[in-house]
Amino acid sequence: MIRTKLAALATATALSVPTFAAAQEADIVDTAIAAGNFETLVAAVQAAGLVETLKGEGPFTVFAPTDAAFDALPEGTVESLLEDTDALTEILTYHVVPGAVMSGDLSDGMTAATVEGSEIEISITDGTVMVDGATVTAADIEASNGVIHVIDAVIMPGDM
Repeated sequence: MIRTKLAALATATALSVPTFAAAQEADIVDTAIAAGNFETLVAAVQAAGLVETLKGEGPFTVFAPTDAAFDALPEGTVESLLEDTDALTEILTYHVVPGAVMSGDLSDGMTAATVEGSEIEISITDGTVMVDGATVTAADIEASNGVIHVIDAVIMPGDM
């Protein structure tokens, strides 16, 4: 049911799926759309009114939860967030760091200020990079206005 609602939202906002030769030619939003496993994230970005921001000049670093990460949230969470755009915006902007931060720039124990205003903590153990407890499953996906690092969980600001 949530996928149906998300598909309707995506259709209603009429974002087009790009055809492009290289990810670097597409912005963060179009890169996420083309990847095919960020439908929930893209729909949430649309619902929060953040599309134009993430299509903007940047650069931005986005720690992008997959559809499976959103599916792992307690039942009803995504639906509730889609109706509470303030909370949704807070969570989504917690996944974004100003600037292009490549995986080689990350170090164990470092923190980074998010667009939301809080800091995320990076940990690296035996080559596995974690962001606030979410595992980075793919890194350094370059876009024309930043970089995407794929994570396996939705991370939440400390006050949520």
